[in-house]
Amino acid sequence: MTETSNTRSAAQEAQGASRSRLWRLMRYIPLIAPLLLWAVPCWVLLHTGQRWPLPVTLTGTAFFALGLTGMPLAMARGHGRRQQDRAAIVGDTLLGGSWVLFTWSVLLGVPLRLVLTVAGVGDGQGRARIVTWTVLCVAAVLLAWGYAEARRVPRVRRLDVPLPRLGAGLDGTRVVLITDTHYGPLDRARWSARVCETVNSLEADLVCHTGDIADGTAERRRAQATPLGTVRATRALVYVTGNHEYYSEAQGWVDLMDELGWEPLRNRHLLLERGGDTLVVAGVDDVTAESSGLAGHRAHLAGALQGTDPDLPVLLLAHQPKFVDRAAAHGIDLQLSGHTHGGQIWPFHHLVRLDQPAVAGLSHHGARTLLYTSRGTGFWGPPFRVFAPSEITLLVLRSPERSTSP
Repeated sequence: MTETSNTRSAAQEAQGASRSRLWRLMRYIPLIAPLLLWAVPCWVLLHTGQRWPLPVTLTGTAFFALGLTGMPLAMARGHGRRQQDRAAIVGDTLLGGSWVLFTWSVLLGVPLRLVLTVAGVGDGQGRARIVTWTVLCVAAVLLAWGYAEARRVPRVRRLDVPLPRLGAGLDGTRVVLITDTHYGPLDRARWSARVCETVNSLEADLVCHTGDIADGTAERRRAQATPLGTVRATRALVYVTGNHEYYSEAQGWVDLMDELGWEPLRNRHLLLERGGDTLVVAGVDDVTAESSGLAGHRAHLAGALQGTDPDLPVLLLAHQPKFVDRAAAHGIDLQLSGHTHGGQIWPFHHLVRLDQPAVAGLSHHGARTLLYTSRGTGFWGPPFRVFAPSEITLLVLRSPERSTSP
């Protein structure tokens, strides 16, 4: 073994050890996070020199204490075995609100206090109260705006994607991507119908759903998912499972999507042909499928590509962006993914980056593989989107040799 190889091996081992320590630490996050999310804003907004009247201090502290105890209980009842939708709504809303309060208490409240002190604005009590009211106002505005952003029909993001191996006959192929619809405790049947209307207005050749359809079983969320049966494409509607399907009887979702006219690409492919050229459209189960215990469910790229001509370009559907390492090793031309929600509530995207190679947009991997990561069409949990807008994506595939076809 060469010295270079030894160095590379040592670096890989060090990186692996670092990731191992990180994941061990992350096991304790569910225990530590609620305390931090509620205790830090409580301290910054109430107990750092504000000298509020005693009733205000007691009421505010009681509110934060109630949030600290109530949020985990509501989320456990809402997302645990009982699956109580009302509890889930309460717990998820408290989670989103506490995250925003925590974030801006730290990132705005602390620096603002320092700036006011250096500038000599007021006395200690006055500066402390300015910080409190500023943080509360910013948080209120962001939560109101974030709620509106989460509940609206996503804007369409349009993007030309050049694929060097794409034949001229397929130039201009229109691919619409929706993902992470997360039908759940908040009834979004009307929202779902409007999303599908928007998708149909794009006149796609291929419509893709890359998983996380809902939180809950297909039977429970059928009414919200039913509008997906109205989606139209000139060539095909294709779907792959996401990790949330494996929390809620994934096979039921596969069966329902098939019933609604979508073709589940479970480690298989189809061929899209036009103008004498061919595109392989393949899909794999989510990477969590194998650990789900469901027979036949696993992410198997070799099986998805079995029987295909290696000279043909490949469009791959895989729910999680981190599957791109395997896609690049197989020379996939374009992978479409979701899962990240673009972070959903800023600055959560920094934590997402610890697990995924991309958070949103188009990125390059390996010799020729492109990855498009959608910020998602819906939202998970907290009904807020802050600086991470949802999207319906229109990808227009481009060949090096443009044809005259639309």
